[in-house]
Amino acid sequence: MTLLIQHCPACRRYQYHPRPLCAGCGNPDLWSVEAAGTGTVDSFTTVHRADVPYTVARVRLTEGPIVLTHLIGIPEPRCDQPVRLTWHEGLAVFTSE
Repeated sequence: MTLLIQHCPACRRYQYHPRPLCAGCGNPDLWSVEAAGTGTVDSFTTVHRADVPYTVARVRLTEGPIVLTHLIGIPEPRCDQPVRLTWHEGLAVFTSE
């Protein structure tokens, strides 16, 4: 499995989530490219509502866009922590590098 993000060849901007036009320059000619699968934690919160707590985070991809995701296997996450994309039960999640 891969995480696809959009790339604008006109302004060289990457964006996620998919849109019909580039958010930077309005170009309709966007390419779908595979994300590197690395990034850093921008912010996070740990939810203690279920039997097992889980962490939701904003991760800034290496290419620049921010994705909302779960962190798995990181008992004490911190901002600016490097993370790597992995797949868990069909969902894109991030774990420590």
